[in-house]
Amino acid sequence: MSENKLSFRALQLANEQRTAYGLRYSDFTRYRKHCANRTHRLRSTLKTTHGKGREFKKLPPLSTDNIKDGHLELLLFESERAWAYSQDLVTQSLQPANEDQAGTLRHSATGRFRRAVHWSTQLLSHCQSLYASSYLSAEGLMQITIYTLILNGRFLRYRDNFEDAVIQLSVARHLLDELADRAATSRDQALATVFADEIGPEIRYCAHELGRERAYDVDAIAAELSEKHRGEIVEGCDALIQKFRQEGEVAGKGEGRKKLAALMWEGQPVPVRNPELVDVLLLVQEAEAKITQSREPARAEGVSDKGRKGKSGGHGSKKGVAAYDAILLALSDAEEVARKLVEAQQNSGSSSTSAAGTRDIHFVHAYIVYQLLSRRIQRDLLLVSALLTSHRPQAYARPKKEHVDARLYPAVVKLLDTVIQGLAQMRNLSIVDESPDLASAVEARLTFTKARRCSYLAQCYVAVKKYAEALSLIQNATIYLRETRSTLSIFSEDPISSASPAYYPLMSSDLDVLESVISQDGLTIKNEWFAYNGGSINGDNKTYKKPLFFDIALNYVQLDMDRLQERAGKASAPVLVPVQAVPAKSRLEEVARPKTPEPQTPAKGGLSSLLEGWWGRK
Repeated sequence: MSENKLSFRALQLANEQRTAYGLRYSDFTRYRKHCANRTHRLRSTLKTTHGKGREFKKLPPLSTDNIKDGHLELLLFESERAWAYSQDLVTQSLQPANEDQAGTLRHSATGRFRRAVHWSTQLLSHCQSLYASSYLSAEGLMQITIYTLILNGRFLRYRDNFEDAVIQLSVARHLLDELADRAATSRDQALATVFADEIGPEIRYCAHELGRERAYDVDAIAAELSEKHRGEIVEGCDALIQKFRQEGEVAGKGEGRKKLAALMWEGQPVPVRNPELVDVLLLVQEAEAKITQSREPARAEGVSDKGRKGKSGGHGSKKGVAAYDAILLALSDAEEVARKLVEAQQNSGSSSTSAAGTRDIHFVHAYIVYQLLSRRIQRDLLLVSALLTSHRPQAYARPKKEHVDARLYPAVVKLLDTVIQGLAQMRNLSIVDESPDLASAVEARLTFTKARRCSYLAQCYVAVKKYAEALSLIQNATIYLRETRSTLSIFSEDPISSASPAYYPLMSSDLDVLESVISQDGLTIKNEWFAYNGGSINGDNKTYKKPLFFDIALNYVQLDMDRLQERAGKASAPVLVPVQAVPAKSRLEEVARPKTPEPQTPAKGGLSSLLEGWWGRK
């Protein structure tokens, strides 16, 4: 008998069709047309058409022996079609352009609504017959019962019969809570939660119209009214619930439950109230489990090969980087689904249907974005580590004279740019902004990553002989590192390093290592710049001339080459017989030259001496 059971889930089918065909954005016209097309296709498939042309063919009555899933789906879509048409007419009656025809539109909407209740009641009667014949499970009957109660309660509320409406909706809420508590999978639990959130505001509105003091307490109202009237509204309600619990226990023993692990944020659970989100978050959970499993063999291999440093470490890092593709893809899909739910809620103009004080879909979207950014940052940091490890064993230590691939540092800078962009987006999230410690931790990692980026970007400028720009970047890295130390001193416990998993651990030792590397790079760049063109900004090494003291130093200093060889650790030259050498004369030594003799005065006499005596000359 279990092989012939029908697998009809009214709530699941209705939720999937409503979400996919317009009701996410309250487009009742599109959903009505879809239901009409679906009913036509089902009638053609089941061969339940009424003939062609003017000839009317009466259909045979349905029985428990010949009924199929398609017949139940046909009745469900007929009900959905009539209900969507009634809501479309109500929407048209509220428009100012149709003010003259508002009464006619509301009257037509009431007729369509009544027809939807008729189709759902007919569907419920067929399902009760199938359940009595053991062709339908207790869960299937509970879902169609809940669907009929919700539709009937909404019709009574539309007719302003609030007392009967709140009773119908309260019983439906009680059955939905039972479905959510005993759900075999997280998707079924989220499905029941979605419908419970939809009828919660309607119960509150009806209680307010009835003048209840605590109309806001939906759970208390539903528990009170369902306990009194569930036996009257639903035939054999207690027996149906007991049968459903027994089936759930058997299914739990026979199959492993596909449950979503509890998502926690700051010690409180993150509510997932949509079946679409449950599906994508289950994929995220599976991808995280694969990453955890892949880390264990890598960790064991790292312990066994602790003494070796070769290609195995880089190869393992590349495998670790590739393992993040699945989780990033799953998180991207989850972010897209959550974003669509947020946009749908904003476009419809409705507020959150969850209880006051709980975390809504906006919070869930921000949480998923945070997880996506954290995993992306973790992947990029692992890729940076793999690049640097493939070049040298240590990521920070850089020898002074080392041949570096010209593509290494630009690639590292590009990855660090992506990390900075992710941290900046993370800092602007609402859930990060609401937590001061987390915001400070993200800010510290942002400045630390900027310091690392400046350090590696300076090496890119050194490769093209632009030492002034490189020194400027080194100074900026020092400033960013100082800001990081100041930010880390604000809080006592780092919320990111203590989280699980810690996607960006940051310790004080990391700051010390980076600071020593930056200071060493600054000194190296200054020495290379001075040797290149003497520290000139605009000068070129071709036009550069050595300073004067390089040429004239040896003219004044006598170098002791034996002493220099001895200090250098080289063997001294064999001792030779000293030869008397003429000491070299310095340019400053005065050369002793004989004085130039003065010309002798010739003996004077005669007429010349007489004349000189006249003129006063001796």
